[in-house]
Amino acid sequence: MTELDVRPRAGDTARGTTAPADGGVRGKGLGGNSVGLMGSAVIGISTVAPVYCLTSTLGSTAGQVGLQMPAIFLAGFLPMLLVAFAYRELNKAMPDCGTSFTWTVKAFGPKVGWMCGWGLVIATIIVLSNLAGVATSFFWLLAGEVTGSDSIAALDDNKAVHIVTCLALIAVATAISYRGMTATKGLQYALVGLQLVVLALFVVMAVQKANSGAFATSMDFSWSWLNPFAVKSFATFTAGLSLSIFMFWGWDACLTANEETTGSEKTPGRAALIAMVVLVGSYLATAVAAQMAVGSGTSGLGLANSDTSDNVFAALAGPIMGPGLGVLLFVAVLASAAASLQTTFIPVARTVLAMSTYEALPASYARVHPRFRTPGKATITAGVATGVFYTVMTLVSEHVLVDTIYALGLMICFYYALTAFGCVWFFRADLTRSFRDLVFKGVFPGVGGVLLTAVFGKTLYDMWNPAYGSGSSVFGVGSVFVIGVGLLLLGVVLMLVMQRRSPAFFRGEVLTRETPSLVVED
Repeated sequence: MTELDVRPRAGDTARGTTAPADGGVRGKGLGGNSVGLMGSAVIGISTVAPVYCLTSTLGSTAGQVGLQMPAIFLAGFLPMLLVAFAYRELNKAMPDCGTSFTWTVKAFGPKVGWMCGWGLVIATIIVLSNLAGVATSFFWLLAGEVTGSDSIAALDDNKAVHIVTCLALIAVATAISYRGMTATKGLQYALVGLQLVVLALFVVMAVQKANSGAFATSMDFSWSWLNPFAVKSFATFTAGLSLSIFMFWGWDACLTANEETTGSEKTPGRAALIAMVVLVGSYLATAVAAQMAVGSGTSGLGLANSDTSDNVFAALAGPIMGPGLGVLLFVAVLASAAASLQTTFIPVARTVLAMSTYEALPASYARVHPRFRTPGKATITAGVATGVFYTVMTLVSEHVLVDTIYALGLMICFYYALTAFGCVWFFRADLTRSFRDLVFKGVFPGVGGVLLTAVFGKTLYDMWNPAYGSGSSVFGVGSVFVIGVGLLLLGVVLMLVMQRRSPAFFRGEVLTRETPSLVVED
């Protein structure tokens, strides 16, 4: 079945296209009213993958900040919450699936907007490849647990088997995303529900273990754990904060589905806030319970033990939940990674669709499947890019793959901060109109942008040191810095290429800069 090309041509308003309106904002041909408030919130939670984030970062965060881990989670939540208000306000004015790309073009112009869109796209590709790798590892780990065979679990150590399994999972996730968000709505509800139920069970059993003194490192809860000022140094604080920010990345996926959501002006913003509250509650409860049960030390079951810190739940599943229920944690991590692998295609595919619709990328990516009403080519391209990226990085060096993941924080801070500042500038004429406008369109987004910019700058500085990440270097410069800055510079090169191919967009003739004279209120 041939896909529809919904990208308008000059003077063309034929069926299948939407004429430019409202400063150049265009329809994309996506399936409207496909998702409600709950479904949108589930997309946000699923994309973040809370169980996967916890098992992969609890240990490393504890290693950085010790007992102040819960405080760091709260500190990471703050800039994300402030940026979420920026997304909500911008979405009410312009519910466009291009989100950060479209909004920053409207605020700052084509070049800044293009780079903001590139930051989102490349961050998502890195996350997709990492999710696929984690899902593959837990697939074989779970298979070994179920069969009781160490040889089956060890198949993940076989590079060829690992890559083939990983590519198969990426292919399945791509196919599901190609068919649209309603194709697996029930499954997404079940997978997100499973994650939250297993986390709740883990929290209850961890607290019980702590109260019974089951482990030598168990400790009583202290309110001082929630004090971020108790962190021993600013460098340690920012390192932990960078990890915490990564744990909240992905909530904005529900905003990129705004053109497919019922009540597109308000529902996605409300869903994002719901997702954020659920995430921070889950993270705080799990961090406190785990710390009470085993402590944050570097020996035994301690969360900061370097032998287990990269996969905390694998180490704690049996001791805390027992051999029977402990398997549920493995299932939950696999479900978390698999569910997120599917929903994480939403932001990258729809951002590419929007960039193509507005002539910032080749026209072919603006095609929407006539039956599924999804960005077919953009979705497939994202899947292929993810598979190629993961395969190449794995074959080159596992150190390179690890450093690429460390560089992810740079991309996240980059495009979130630009979006936050874009909100302040876009609504600058409204800031004196009312106290509400000043706070939600100015102060909150502005402070969020400043915080993320500070983390961006400090992370960039730290990345220069080869000790940051895997310890690898290129001509004495940390490989994380080379990868992070290199990917951003690659975006600059691609932008210059597109500027020659599509000069109208970069002259501001397609999507114009403007300040709204009227914004919809609650």
